[in-house]
Order: sequence, then C-alpha cells, then structure tokens
Amino acid sequence: MTLAFSRNNLDRETSPYLLQHKDNPVHWQAWRPEVLAAAKAAKRPILLSVGYAACHWCHVMAHDSFEDPATAEVMNTLFVNIKVDREERPDIDAIYQTALQLLGEQGGWPLTMFLDCDGAPFWGGTYFPKEQKYGRPAFADLLRRVAEVYATDGDTVAKNRATLMDALARIGQKPAEAAPPLSAELLDRMAERIGHEIDPVFGGIGQAPKFPQTGLLEVLWRAYLRTGKRDLRDAVVITLTQMSQGGIYDHLGGGYARYATDARWLVPHFEKMLYDNALLIDLLALVQPEVKSPLFDQRLRETIGWVLWEMTTEGGGFAASFDADSEGEEGKFYTWSAAEIDALLGPGAHIFKAHYDVTPAGNFEGRNILNRSQKPALGTADQEAALAEMRATLANARERRVKPGWDDKVLADWNGLMIAALVRASQLLHEADWLLAAIRAFAFIESEMIVDGRLRHSWREGRAQHAALLDDYANLARAALALFEATGESAYLARAEGFVEILDRHYWDPRQGGYFLTADDAEGLIARTRQIADNATPAGNATMLEVLARLQALTGKDGYGARAAALIEAFAGELARNFFPLGAFLNAIDLYLNPLQVVILGRRGDPDTDELTRALGSASLANLILSVIESSDELPPGHPAAGKTKIDGKPTAYVCIGQTCSLPVAGAEKLKRELPQP
Repeated sequence: MTLAFSRNNLDRETSPYLLQHKDNPVHWQAWRPEVLAAAKAAKRPILLSVGYAACHWCHVMAHDSFEDPATAEVMNTLFVNIKVDREERPDIDAIYQTALQLLGEQGGWPLTMFLDCDGAPFWGGTYFPKEQKYGRPAFADLLRRVAEVYATDGDTVAKNRATLMDALARIGQKPAEAAPPLSAELLDRMAERIGHEIDPVFGGIGQAPKFPQTGLLEVLWRAYLRTGKRDLRDAVVITLTQMSQGGIYDHLGGGYARYATDARWLVPHFEKMLYDNALLIDLLALVQPEVKSPLFDQRLRETIGWVLWEMTTEGGGFAASFDADSEGEEGKFYTWSAAEIDALLGPGAHIFKAHYDVTPAGNFEGRNILNRSQKPALGTADQEAALAEMRATLANARERRVKPGWDDKVLADWNGLMIAALVRASQLLHEADWLLAAIRAFAFIESEMIVDGRLRHSWREGRAQHAALLDDYANLARAALALFEATGESAYLARAEGFVEILDRHYWDPRQGGYFLTADDAEGLIARTRQIADNATPAGNATMLEVLARLQALTGKDGYGARAAALIEAFAGELARNFFPLGAFLNAIDLYLNPLQVVILGRRGDPDTDELTRALGSASLANLILSVIESSDELPPGHPAAGKTKIDGKPTAYVCIGQTCSLPVAGAEKLKRELPQP
C-alpha cells in the first residue's frame, strides 16, 4: 500500500481543529488505518500531534512551528505527521496521554508523541517551543535527535516501546487491594478527606491552577445531605460562589471558562467548553434547592441562556466549545481597559469599575478581567438592576469585536451531559423551554448520529463519524432516563435500555468486569482501555453505575441490579488506592446504596399532579428517582410502592427510601415535609 505523504490532507476533514491546520506546510494526515499501514510499509516513525480547537497552547505551537516552513521541512523529511482532534478521538488521546504519563511527564495539550511505524509510542512530550526556552529544546533540534535515535539506536527504541506497551496492557487491570465494604459511612469518611483539600477562602481543590472538579464537590454535597455537617456544605457553597463571581465566569455573556490559572479564580484559560458548563449547571441545580441563592439562580439562568443562544447548532444539538483566542491573542474578546469602560458607561462607570475590579493598571496583562471576587455578595435589587444595565451596554459593545473561534461539532457524550443538566434545571426552575431544548437535542442525536443501529461519536456538516465510545452511550442513556422521568414518555426508557444492551454486547469486559472505552468491533488500537477514574468529564463506567441503578429501580429487572453489582466489584478495589479521581464513582455508589424513589399517582398535566411534581424542587434530592403514573399497577413487581393507592381519588405521592414508603401524601406542602432534609 502506498500513500502520498507529499501534501497536507486535512482539507478532507470536518473537525474545526484539523481544519485549522489544513494550510500548514506540514504534510499532516488524519488518523486513518490506511495512513498507519502506509507508515508501516515505509518503515517511517510517526509524529502524533493531538489537540483541540479551543486550546491556547495548541495555537501557540502551531504558530511557532507548524506554520514555519523550515520546521515543517524537518517534520516532512523525517516523520509521517498525524494530527488528531482529541475531542473527535478521545480513545486515541487516552492511550497516548497515558503513555506520556508512564514516561514520567505531565499530560496535556498539545500532546506530541513519537511512535514507531506500528503506532507504538517510544517517547513524547506536550508543548515544544520553536526556539530553546522554558527549559525545553528547540522543536526542530528535538525532531532531528528523535529521528537519529530511531534510526541508529534500535535497542533504546525497542526497550522504551516494550516498557510502555507492557504498562499500557496493565492499565485498568483489577487491583490486588481488597475492596472496602461499601457504606454511607465509607463515603462520609472519603468526603471528609476531600474536604481537607478545599481552599477555605476561595474554595476549590488545592491552589493554582484550579479546575471546577464538580464530581468531588458533589461528593462533599452528598455527604452534607447525609450528615448535616455544615463544613461540607460551606466548602461547596464557597467554591461555587467564588467561581460564579470570579473571572472564570463570563459576567457579560454567561458561562464558565475551563479552569483558572490562579488560586482565586481570577485568570482563566478563556476557552469555554460545553462539558464544564453542563456539569456546573447540574451541580448548581442540585445545590440551589437547599441554598436558595439569588446568585446561583442568576448563574443558572445566564449560563443556560448562553448555551441556548450561542452553543446550539442549527439542528438543535449542542456545539463543543469557544476558543480561548481571538485575533491571535488569548482573552482579547473578554478583557477591557478602564478607558473603554469609561467611554461606554459615562458618568456611572466608576460604580461599575468598583464592583468589577477595573483599574487603569488592569489585573491581567494591562487589561481587566471582569470579576466580583472582592465583593461576591449581591447588592440591593436597585444596585443589581443598575449593574445589569451596564453589563448589557458592555455586552452589546463586545458583540462588535472579533469573536473567538466556535467549534460547532456535536459530540454525543458532551451532549448527553448537557441534556441531563437542562432537564434537572428545568424541573427546578420550572422553565419549559429548557426541557424542550433538551428534547430537541436528543431528537437530533437520534436522527443524525445513529447509523445502522449504532451511535456515532461526532457530527459536523452532515457527517456522523467515529464509532461511539462508552461515554457516548453512558451519558446519553443517563440523559434518556432524565427525559423519561421528566416526561413519562416510554420511548426514552426504551432508548436507554437499548443503549445499555449495546454496551453489554460490545463493550463489557467478561474477564474482569466493567466496560471498555471502545467496542469489540471498533478500529483496533494498540490498547483497549478500561477505567473508572474521571478525566475532565465523569468516567463512563461511573455513569453506567448510575444508569444501571436507575434502570433497576424503574423497570424492576434484576439483570440491571446484577450488572451494577458486577461493575462495583470490578472497580471497588480502586477505592483502597486513591479515591480522589473517583468522584463520579462515589456519587453513583451513593445512588446505588440509597435510592430515593418518589412515586406520584396522578395524570401528568393535572394541576394537582403538577403541584406535587413541582414540590420536589423544594429540597436537594441527589438520589431522586421519579415515577409519575396514573396507577401503581404500572410499577414493576417488587417496587416498594407497588399496590399503593390514591387518597380519595386525588393525585397522591409516596416517598420511598429502600423498601419503606411514607404514608400517602396529597398536597404539595405535605409532600415537602416528607422529603429528606440534611
């Protein structure tokens, strides 16, 4: 097999990240089996570069090296150069990020890995500068040295390859440590340990840089709900407050940036990702019924408004991200000079500047990131109304700036996260349009991203591509169950069950238990990963534990409970090693151990039924599983509310914890008193 490496072939792709590099003088190829086969036939090493469209340092390396003809000539002469969008191919990214970490290097993007002609890694790094600096060699010098070692020192290459391949093969194996007995007390102890790492002033885990880490915050919140310990509650509230008033939040347009480079959430890397905002919407909607914070209410509405206005594609799916850069400069779209604000706001500018930390010197490279970190408490209604008018003036002016790049590809897993978050928020704040947006997005995925009965991971410009991964099926199954509980439409339940059936057939590990990231009939890579640790998004195996627990409760089918137990057995030993990366798993275990099943006997649309449903928004119910049905005959056999009846023919609720249900309740106020409180 031959392949022309004499041109850049990325113009054939749909990924915005790959298309950003289509005019590079580097002869980039997309990751395809025929490219790998041609590299093997030519016996040429591979330079693998992995990034994503919103990545600032990816842009820096591109401008420095990939757009430089001299550097490109070295790359083209010595390597087969493959460019991968990590959002399109998280399966590839996961393997080679792990390989880099096994080399003792910190992972991240851009990922720069050197592979032999079979695709096996033997060395790598992340960002390399064009000229020697930051303690890193010049990229062209590095390329020549790696190529020389590959050509002349086969023993070193073979040794590195063998060591990495052996280590990759062991990743995800069941640990030897005995699993601790699962209980609420165990979860509480782990939450206490996590709580010790919270910054008491600005919130968040540790110091700089700071990521939202919503899974761990939810661990703390759930422990508060179980124990009533105020320090756990305060850790979550302080973190969400400081984030929501910090520079990581876009005070003019809504939405949160990916992370902060400092300890007080002031300076973000300015990219805005769909998944971060989905996870934060979900967490805010869980916390808000207990906290009843005007700030959290405002941030929920603003962030969802941003998602529906700027992140919704023409067909109703949700786009992936907004870039950090515009006009080649990080944060240029989002930052301000004091003079610009004076000119736009006139005599009232001093009020705005005092609230939003705006000074002539600036707080970021001579400009100002808007934030209210120093004064996070909201003012009076009149003060906030005046500030809102000023923000609208600045937002309108900002719209005339050059916007950051928009990555409008639709990713199944991230859309699943956002759909579920919108459903939860719509139920809390009684916003029917949010539920309709979730329904529309799910319909888009069903119509555009399922091909021959199997889900695809990515969609753009009419092309559904790449075999779905565990996270795609898991997150969409979770979203389907959220829609089923919110609407009662049985098609959503059937779709969730269908997704799980595919996972059980093609992704389950029959030897160790748990699900692989990739299907047994997907493209063969050098390793087939299986993990329970969260990355930027919840681990697919953890999400599947939640899905299976919900399905068992909603359908009564014992197979789901058995599969959930097997999944826990597969990964519970990890709890004895390091539970910090296991936030989503801990939260799913809580649901598995302590489901809160609320059954409302009544017709949807009946005012009394709807009043009971709305009453559920008065409490923070992390483990709520809701059934709104006309008769308990519709419940599965063995359900704790089976055989229950209405009071005097009126819509009636039962609150069931374990196998014990409350007395029948008619009326919203009585139902609120039956709901568990911290």
